[in-house]
Amino acid sequence: MKVSSEPIENSQVSLSVEMEAAEVDKYLNKAYNHLVKRVAVPGFRKGKTPRAILERHIGAGMLFQEALEYLIPEIYIEALESQSIDAIDQPQIELLQAEPLIFKAIVPIRPTVKLGDYHKIKLETEPVEINDTDVDIVMAQLQQQNAVLLPVERTVQFGDIVTIDIEDKRGNEYVPIGKGLVYEVEQNSKLPLPGFAEKIEGRNKDEETSFVLSYPNDYEVRELAGKEHFLRVNVTEIKEKQLPSLDDAFAKGIGSDSIAALREQMATTLKTRAEEKARVELEQKAIDAVVDISELEYPPAVVERAIERLLSEEARNFPEGGKGLENYLTNLGKTIKDHREELRPVATQRVVRSLVLEKITEAEKIEINDLEIDSEIDKMVKNSGEQAEEMKRIFNLPESRDSIKYVLVSKKTVERLVAIATGST
Repeated sequence: MKVSSEPIENSQVSLSVEMEAAEVDKYLNKAYNHLVKRVAVPGFRKGKTPRAILERHIGAGMLFQEALEYLIPEIYIEALESQSIDAIDQPQIELLQAEPLIFKAIVPIRPTVKLGDYHKIKLETEPVEINDTDVDIVMAQLQQQNAVLLPVERTVQFGDIVTIDIEDKRGNEYVPIGKGLVYEVEQNSKLPLPGFAEKIEGRNKDEETSFVLSYPNDYEVRELAGKEHFLRVNVTEIKEKQLPSLDDAFAKGIGSDSIAALREQMATTLKTRAEEKARVELEQKAIDAVVDISELEYPPAVVERAIERLLSEEARNFPEGGKGLENYLTNLGKTIKDHREELRPVATQRVVRSLVLEKITEAEKIEINDLEIDSEIDKMVKNSGEQAEEMKRIFNLPESRDSIKYVLVSKKTVERLVAIATGST
């Protein structure tokens, strides 16, 4: 067997393998021993057909293809070892020639990262300010959330909550598509179709109305773009929102001592959220600043794996998992292949940031000890009640501890990077 290799771009190695006929024959015999037990040949019992006759019966090509199923994985591993290649993912294999057998493998190897001088990165921290207007907005939201719905005998107005029956015209007949639906009449709403709320506004209770609405030609769901709907709607109930007064009684009703105390509580919550948002943005700026001054090379397979993880994360949001995601994309006029390409920039960014952080972890000699992992587990199970002991047992499994360690290392690395960039080390 002749093996040669050469580095190529994007942290990959081109591996070439050439085998003599005698070497290939060993795998042809393996293929024969497997097929002879499964293939019936007239005049012979299964398992007793001579190789030459079986080969004539099924064709030399089929026997060769079966042999490749054994040969390629075994020889590929041998070739990697002979060239001291540390593969990190599955290769792309191409059969170049059958006689003599020659195949090529493009092997992904570990990415390379050359960090720029990240100690020279300088970032400013912006002070977080919360003003009365910010608090007013939150108070208004609380007011809306605690509104009382009261039936009214008047025409529909924007802001009302109505109960409606909807029919859609199919051919010459109207077909029910919703009965007793509760709908909030919001001006400029795109639901269920753009312009629907405007058609409902001004209608009386038990007044049936018919109208035509269509989706815009550039609507994001391609199957619906430009499609017309002939609708018939009956408003069966109209309710208006009665907003509570923002006073001490309101504050006490939602667990605060007074309206002043509630405003102070909301201001504190807003500031905490704003500070958290600012912290995350500063971390991302610091990481991106290092990425901008660093040199990276990584195999395409790393990005493909990141795309797979993103798809798995999305699939968990659907009851049917991957099938649910696929159905959702179909409704949007997209395929999984289309969506993979949409996710590629996000996946690439994840890969690049992760590689840079791993290199900084190494450069800064950042480590996490067992006591830190134990402390994190204690935090994670703190409010778990009766489930605490079982959760603690699960989190203490080797693979769980490794996962927690990875998260803590990444967190500590980012904190170190931000401290360097802001001069707070």
